[in-house]
Amino acid sequence: MRVVLIRHAHSQANLAGVLSGRRPNVHLSKEGIEQAKDLARRLGDFTPHEIRISPMERCLETINPWLNQKSNQKTFKQKLVIDHGLNEVDYGDWSGKKLSVLSRNKLWTVVQNTPSQMYFPKGEGILEMQTRALQSIHNSIDKKAKAPLVIVSHGDVIKSIVAASLGMHIDEFQRIIIDPSSISVIDFSLAKPRVLLLNDNRAVVTDLLIAKKRATNLLGGGGGK
Repeated sequence: MRVVLIRHAHSQANLAGVLSGRRPNVHLSKEGIEQAKDLARRLGDFTPHEIRISPMERCLETINPWLNQKSNQKTFKQKLVIDHGLNEVDYGDWSGKKLSVLSRNKLWTVVQNTPSQMYFPKGEGILEMQTRALQSIHNSIDKKAKAPLVIVSHGDVIKSIVAASLGMHIDEFQRIIIDPSSISVIDFSLAKPRVLLLNDNRAVVTDLLIAKKRATNLLGGGGGK
């Protein structure tokens, strides 16, 4: 099964340079609204196996333009599942604070260099976040399904999923960039996941998502079909 990982579009908190975390009523910025419209174009016309999203408002606002352009909106919206396992990191006392201020906190170097050891004050640990996100992904995967699973979540959550899929320790996950409204695609058909697309903000990905499943690993990187 192909899993489509979408980070929510640019938010009001991104615009303000604030770590919003799970604070309510954080919506898309004007830039994010336009990104969400363009995301609908880039996803194109295909029917997903399921659409699982974080409960944060900005995630639903990101995928709504794609859902609203469907002639069978009711069918698509029945595939929509709010998944708390895909929720943003609980940043605890860090939530709502300026990133410029947080970057001067002594724990900032832990977040950047050894995130497996980071537990946000009155929040959760980054390793805890990765564990719940991966559990949600693996519980949602149906290897017999031909249609892709669409996920709409947050930067750190998606980075942690990609890192695990590549066999990277969570302490290396800051080396992965996941931009607002970006699309990443991971194939979970085989024993080891394979990354098909990472942090893409330009391509129309429909053909990739409806292409026949690649059943084997090939030398030389594959034949491109």
